[in-house]
Amino acid sequence: MRNRILLINPKVASRRGMRWPLSLLSLAAVLEGKYEYDLLDGNVDYSAPQTALRYLHEHTVSAIGITVMPGPQVVTAIEISRTIRAAHPSIPIIWGGYFPTLYSDAALNADYVDYLVRGQGEETLLELLAVLTAGQPDEGTLRHINGISFKTSAGPVHNPERHFHAPTDYPDLPYERLSNPREYLRPSFMGRKTGAHQAAIGCRYRCTFCGVVSMFNGTTKFSAPARLAATLTHLRDHYGMDALMYFDNNFFDLESNSVPMLEAMSQVPLPYWCFARADALSKYSLSTWELIRKSGLRMAYIGAESSNNEMLKKMRKGTTVEQTFEVAHRCREFGVIPEFSFILGSPDAPEDDIENTFAFIKKLKQIHPECEVILYNYSITPQRDPTWVKADEARSWRPILQKYGELDLPSTPEEWTEPGWMNYVCHQDAPWLSEKTRQRIKDFSRVLYCRFPTVQDVRTPAWGKAILQNMARWRYRSNQYSRPWELDLAKRLIPLREPQKEGV
Repeated sequence: MRNRILLINPKVASRRGMRWPLSLLSLAAVLEGKYEYDLLDGNVDYSAPQTALRYLHEHTVSAIGITVMPGPQVVTAIEISRTIRAAHPSIPIIWGGYFPTLYSDAALNADYVDYLVRGQGEETLLELLAVLTAGQPDEGTLRHINGISFKTSAGPVHNPERHFHAPTDYPDLPYERLSNPREYLRPSFMGRKTGAHQAAIGCRYRCTFCGVVSMFNGTTKFSAPARLAATLTHLRDHYGMDALMYFDNNFFDLESNSVPMLEAMSQVPLPYWCFARADALSKYSLSTWELIRKSGLRMAYIGAESSNNEMLKKMRKGTTVEQTFEVAHRCREFGVIPEFSFILGSPDAPEDDIENTFAFIKKLKQIHPECEVILYNYSITPQRDPTWVKADEARSWRPILQKYGELDLPSTPEEWTEPGWMNYVCHQDAPWLSEKTRQRIKDFSRVLYCRFPTVQDVRTPAWGKAILQNMARWRYRSNQYSRPWELDLAKRLIPLREPQKEGV
């Protein structure tokens, strides 16, 4: 019998918001034919720790792989890992994903984690499993596996990074290995059976607040257009998918890269949501915008981030305020709803920044009334030093950030689950914001979201939305955001969907 692997996706979403666990499926694709394996998704099975124990009682397992995102998923990853370690201390536990890539020292400080797979995990996991299943691994052998971190008596070891590959370099995702692939197709404002896909990985930009930088270090890799068209056809015809979300880190790249992908998507037109950049879209020709419309784009999540060009430069965003305005016009012309995200509360001048951003948002609403707004607080993400990377490619260039404001970063996964740090990771708070500033942001958000309920809300009846819109109208028009008690009261009776918290 071949060695058996258990891959686990700890709970991070409700059943209503869950999508196919693409990280597990990507690993499963390269395990096919090499190892026996099974998938356990905590978004489907809320008793995942107990299910894992029953599974381990019934099967002999060589290793357990757990994918971990910073934020709420760390909590459930800890629970699963601790449960397994207590009952089966000899089974190697491997953490992969964004959290161990960004905070590898903290992850290795957990006694229930043995190995980390940093960055893209397909080849790294295969090489690590080859060593683990061959017998007791030694330090010398482990040091030859790029992309892993592990423990030694002298301290943690972080091996050099591994180069990234395009999705097309790996096999198709084995959706059929999920217990019920169709249950992941959930209703959304785009369709009754909305799926998820990733047509490219990485992002060529280096925004200071974004974890994608530390994960991919400015790398972007694309699927072959023919592969994308074949995948969409399969998901539509075999599983009944009628809409989808692209979880690409930056779906619209250079126009020369985007056009072939859009042409492929136009062969299988489905309504879709994706991430995008204002600078890229603002430079596209009208013919490419026509292709965007033909491909089925309904909503694009666009990082506007700031109303100040100097602040955008400090963030290394690469876009300008003028490009955001241009994209708002283009989206309205071609029937696309832009979902603009903003990062509020710069440590340099948080109060001025916030008030200017409020005014900027209202200008965007004048240009494109249907545009949606997502508000976050400014927080720094660990960054790599690209000049050091180029000088010595053989070294391990893990993301480094020692402090957050005046605070030392957490040194264990448990510390990262404390409320203050959880808010930091999720861009919900920052230590330099005063309580007055925090409240100002919350008040504006309530007025804005009541005045313009999201199109993504398919549950709240039209009459309920109309009541909240009319109640919020005078506050929005007169900039009277403080203490909107009447809106708070009304929302108890007419709850609105909040995409910032619930996703699409």
